[in-house]
Amino acid sequence: MAVTHTWTCLLLWISTSTQTTTPDTHVTCVFLEDCVLPCSFQPDSDEVIHWLKQEVPVHSFQRGGERTEHEQYAGRTSLFTHLFSRGNASLHLRGCGPRDRGKYKCHVRTSAGMHEAHVIVRVEARIRGLSLELSRLSGYEEVKCTMRHVYPAPHVAWATDPPTAQPLRPITRKLADRQGLYAVESRLRRLNSQPELTYICTVNSSYGSQTWTASLREREINGIEGKALTIPCHAPSYMPKSSLSWSFTNHNEAALILTYDSQSQLSSASAPWEACAQLDVLRVPLGDGSMQLVNPISLEHTGIYTCVYSSPQNTHTEHTGVNISAVTGERMRRQEASQWWIFAVVIAVLALALTGILGYLKVRGNQSKPSKRPEGTSEMEPVKDANERGLSESSPLTTGESLSTEYVNTPTLKHVPAAMPETA
Repeated sequence: MAVTHTWTCLLLWISTSTQTTTPDTHVTCVFLEDCVLPCSFQPDSDEVIHWLKQEVPVHSFQRGGERTEHEQYAGRTSLFTHLFSRGNASLHLRGCGPRDRGKYKCHVRTSAGMHEAHVIVRVEARIRGLSLELSRLSGYEEVKCTMRHVYPAPHVAWATDPPTAQPLRPITRKLADRQGLYAVESRLRRLNSQPELTYICTVNSSYGSQTWTASLREREINGIEGKALTIPCHAPSYMPKSSLSWSFTNHNEAALILTYDSQSQLSSASAPWEACAQLDVLRVPLGDGSMQLVNPISLEHTGIYTCVYSSPQNTHTEHTGVNISAVTGERMRRQEASQWWIFAVVIAVLALALTGILGYLKVRGNQSKPSKRPEGTSEMEPVKDANERGLSESSPLTTGESLSTEYVNTPTLKHVPAAMPETA
């Protein structure tokens, strides 16, 4: 019994002394793409290679050929047999999917000994695009951030610019399809108290290999027909070098206005907009992609203008509702002419009124001056006055006698001649 135990320990010591191992290797395989699981050994003769996933046979090679050991990997695995002499026993895995995740073991036996290597495989369906839009389907305005065909399910975070003290409470749903890929939708209710906030949706992959950001802003401005109007658009600080595009939507019909390429720093406008849309290409690299409308027309240029800054894994969108008031150039000139005509009429009326007032004041002044009578007529005044005085002195009113009103008012009383003196 003791001899048997001694031989067992000796064989284990010999086995471990001839076996070599390497630290675990981490490999990230892309969904539906080929992937190589590395394994190297000390080359010798009579190689026997076995690949296993959590002790389940996957692929093997020995004299006589190689074969796939499991139906899950049928037609999808192979070895680089021409590289065995260089000590390369890597496994070639085609069309990777979520089921291929896990820990694999590479076991190589040669005449010189044995070698083992462990490979931890992660499968990732990368984020191909991120959509951020405004939705009103739920009865109130929401900002919706969506992505599809992603694996594993990513992490979604929300923010606003400028930051708001009001807490953000998004609702995020992650649904897997038959292939195991996720469709992610995150909704955030729009804050009506702050209508011109920029909403930012940031998505990080589970393995930290990708970060995507999308931001959205909406506003409304008014313009006057025939008068130049600047539609603002500004890129976020984290997008210094970005391409730019402008589009226009009117009656559910979208049209491209112009584009700007960040590499060539040149812009090009579509044919209908060449004469009425202008972009300052010197300011676009600085983050100012505002566009100017020259001589806008009410029916043609009223609608929603959209500018999109784009760079790898980043987009910024601004929707601007523009309302051009229906005032034509000819109507403006007529309105200005009518205004001048009204002004001239008012001035004429004021001048006439002033002339009338001055004439009235002059006539009034002439009537208030004392009149100069001729010398001939002045000598008759004492006689008339004396007669009137004689009448007054002989009037009974001076002696205290009563006199009726009818007698006083009789006009003949005034002309009664004075009594003639009696002759001797």
